[in-house]
Amino acid sequence: MLKDRLAKANDAYWTGQVVIQEWAAAGWLALAEGRKGDAIAALRQAADLEDRSGKHVAMENRLSPIREMFGELLLEANEPAQALKEFEASLRNNPNRYRSFAGAAKAAERAGVRAQARSYYEKLIALAAQSDGGRPDVLAAKQYLAGN
Repeated sequence: MLKDRLAKANDAYWTGQVVIQEWAAAGWLALAEGRKGDAIAALRQAADLEDRSGKHVAMENRLSPIREMFGELLLEANEPAQALKEFEASLRNNPNRYRSFAGAAKAAERAGVRAQARSYYEKLIALAAQSDGGRPDVLAAKQYLAGN
């Protein structure tokens, strides 16, 4: 296994990154198997580990922050209020992320927090202002803002 080879090479940082990804994968698998509590616990563990790990000098930004992924899992698990908190935490650590704005907007909308939903949808549209506008999240944002 990759984790074992990294550990044997005394590469603690990358060994830890593999462990984080293992926890995240286990969480999504648990959700797919209908084990919602296990899924949430696994993604929370992964997100907390990643928050404590810091970033490696070779990485400008994380491809997909686990805290953001945790928010997505919580949306899938029908926990929008918790999801909103995780997306907001992700945005504090990784500002101006399209997926975090989109997720926060959806979570706020589903949680019935209209002012926050509006704010996040507006931020998403501003972030995507130079795009072709055809992305489903942008279309949903425009539709929400037109009706609210």
